[in-house]
Formats: sequence, C-alpha cells, structure tokens
Amino acid sequence: MADWDIRKLQILRTLREEGTVTATAEALRMTPSAVSQQLTNLAKQLGVPLLEAHGRRVRLTGAARLVLRHAEAVFEQLERADAELTAYLRGEAGEVRIGAFSTAVPALVVPAVRALKESAPAVTVRVRETEAAHAYDLLAAGDVDLALSLAAHAPTARDARFHLAPLLADPLDVALPRDHPLASASRLRLADLAAEPWIFGGSGPWSDITRGACEAAGFRPVQGHAASGWTAILAMVEAGMGVALVPRMAAVPRSGVAMRELTEDRPVRHVVAAVRRGAEEAPAVGRVLAALRRAARP
Repeated sequence: MADWDIRKLQILRTLREEGTVTATAEALRMTPSAVSQQLTNLAKQLGVPLLEAHGRRVRLTGAARLVLRHAEAVFEQLERADAELTAYLRGEAGEVRIGAFSTAVPALVVPAVRALKESAPAVTVRVRETEAAHAYDLLAAGDVDLALSLAAHAPTARDARFHLAPLLADPLDVALPRDHPLASASRLRLADLAAEPWIFGGSGPWSDITRGACEAAGFRPVQGHAASGWTAILAMVEAGMGVALVPRMAAVPRSGVAMRELTEDRPVRHVVAAVRRGAEEAPAVGRVLAALRRAARP
C-alpha cells in the first residue's frame, strides 16, 4: 500500500489551487525549494509522477489529479473529525454512561437528558439502572462513567478512586392509608406511628434507612410486611396493611394513599453523583454533572 502523507497531500492540493510553486510556497509560508522537495518525496512514496514540465512552469499529472480526487474525501473526513474533536473538548459532544438507582432515573436522569438534548445534542447519555450500592462497583470497573447513588452507600472521602458531588437531600415522607386517623392530623411525627405495622424491605438499603429513621425518633419499627418495590409498598399502604417511609422522589400518587410531610424528625436521604477521580475534568462528563445539578434543584 502506498504511503499517504496528509501534509504533503495538502501541499499538492495547494499547488493545484495556486498554480505555481512560488505561489504555493507563499500561501503555505514555506520556501519554494521546500515545496518542491516535499512534492518530490510524495511522488516517491506513492510511486507515481505528480508533476510535469509545462514551459517554465509545472502542472499536475493525471496521476496527481487522481490522487487528489481521493484525497478530497480524506480532507473532508478530517474536517469532520476536527469539528467533532473541538466540540468534544468544549463538552458539546461525547458519550457518558450513567449507572443510577431506580428512583433517580425518572427524577434526575431523565430531566437532565432532556435538557442536554437542547443544550448539547451531540452529548450521548446511556443509562443503566442498578442498585445504589452496586453503582460504585460499576464505576470502579469502568462499566459506567458516572454513578448516581445514596451517600449512605458512597465511599468515604478518603477513597482516592472517586470524586463525589452532592446533588440533593431527598426528604422522606410517610405514606398512610387515606382513611387512617392521622392522615389529616395537623402535625405528624414519626413517633406518632410507633405502634403501626411498617412496610419495608427485609434487608438492604431501604431497610437500614427506615430502621435508622425510626430509631432516631425513639422507637424500633415493627415490620408488618416486607417489600422492596415502591409499587408494592404503596399498594399495601393503600390496602390498609401498614405505613411506610417513602422518598419524595419515589412517591407516585395513589387515590387511597395520603403522603404526609413530617413536622419533626424529618429524615432525608442524600443523593450523590460520583465519577472516577480526574474524570470530572472531562468536558462531556462536566456537562452531564451540571445538567444533573440543575435537575436536582427544587
């Protein structure tokens, strides 16, 4: 295969446009002898004559015109590559893979992606739903570029692998059956529900969060039913089977469920984004982080 040299092809292309070696040298800020030498070397590399004498001047051979016809497609593709690279460096293009826990996807990721379609349409976001605690394993393995998780599952600040960016404090509200005596109370504390059957997962993060919030309010919750999905939890609350703590991001309106904000002992869960340390400086990742921060604003 011939040795194609882009710089020398550009010189040949300029010669075609300018008409003379002298004019080509002026256009490219080279000496005429350097232009001639580069074109002689290109002819040797390609194995074909590129110039022929025409009076006191030179002109392109048929082989040179053939070479430039194909080179134009290369120049066009390089222009596209240069434009895309410039956009990438500005954070206007690129691909960012996000690993996010279930409730963060509709509440944060989807609004951020919608906004990016307007502000940076060349930035592609690929979403992978995962458990909050597993998001960091995916991030460490390089399977995602950005992880959305809960601060309770985040690595400590001493973990040099990750850069953490707090996004929001998501309040936990109480889900009560619509006909519950406290559903319309003027004030509601967690301690008021100490004797109720509680609905939460048998193990895992939400079990820990519910138990921790109730214990901080002064009682240990009695688990009436175990469920991990919000659809199942709210359906059981609606059926009068118990009460539950529900993050505001996850609350879906149901006619038979009253969502109540606590007047005291208001527990929250903190949502954080994480990237591998140093990656926060990547322009496309920075764009996505900024979009997530805007989506997290009240």
